[in-house]
This record gives sequence, C-alpha cells and structure tokens, in this order.
Amino acid sequence: MRLCWTDVEEIVEALEEEHHDVDIMSLMFTTLHKLVTELEDFYDDPARSNEKVLEAIQAEWYELRENS
Repeated sequence: MRLCWTDVEEIVEALEEEHHDVDIMSLMFTTLHKLVTELEDFYDDPARSNEKVLEAIQAEWYELRENS
C-alpha cells in the first residue's frame, strides 16, 4: 500500500508497529515528520505536510495507544 499524508490511520498503524517505544507526546514535529517519511510504504511529497497534518497524526497515534 502506498501511503500519503491523508492516510493518517494507516500511517499511525505503521508508526506504532515500527516505533512502539516512542514517547508520542514528547516528539517534536520535525522528528515525527522524519519518522513518517521514512516509512517503507510512504510515497507522498515530504513537503506537502504541515503542522495540522502532523498534529492529526500525533493525536491519532496517542488515541491508538490509549485505547490499546
């Protein structure tokens, strides 16, 4: 599957699988951006992200952990 910035749920699942030990709430957006763009299935333009997208990913990731 090819991931792009709008695939928040799928990105979060991949991040959790690869980086389950990361402290989500202390992640800087620059680090989160790097983690996303380094995902094997990520194919979107790295420059297309913004603070709103990264906040959505961080919030979804936090919620996934809270509900696990």
